[in-house]
Amino acid sequence: MQTRTPRPSDFAAWAELYAGYAAFYQVEQTEEMRARVWGWITDPAHEVEALVAVDGDRLVGLAHFRGFARPLAASTGGFLDDLFVHPGARGGGAAEALIAGVAEEGRRRGWSVIRWITAETNYRARGLYDQMALRTPWVTYDLKL
Repeated sequence: MQTRTPRPSDFAAWAELYAGYAAFYQVEQTEEMRARVWGWITDPAHEVEALVAVDGDRLVGLAHFRGFARPLAASTGGFLDDLFVHPGARGGGAAEALIAGVAEEGRRRGWSVIRWITAETNYRARGLYDQMALRTPWVTYDLKL
């Protein structure tokens, strides 16, 4: 399984994957929203970056990530915002490759941690995450604005 940064020609396949990710989490997402995120990940000046997993010539997964300051640790970490693998490609190593790719990028940049959240009910993914990372005791809150 190969990972790389997205290319302009990847938009349609990436958009299909991202729509699948939104559907998985039951989040209403429009074409305009996907176009905005694509603009972010293809803009070198924007904080959000991406990797895609490629099996042959087919995109099978995506990961969106960004750096974040960790004041208490006096360091910078990486936040893995989105990770999705096409249902037909699950179990083929794409998720592991994407996480490893983000981790490698973090090492290159001197980040101290890669952090992500997932739904409590995302059991299949959590099985992998429990093998690759340490589950933290932190509880997440959202204050809607």
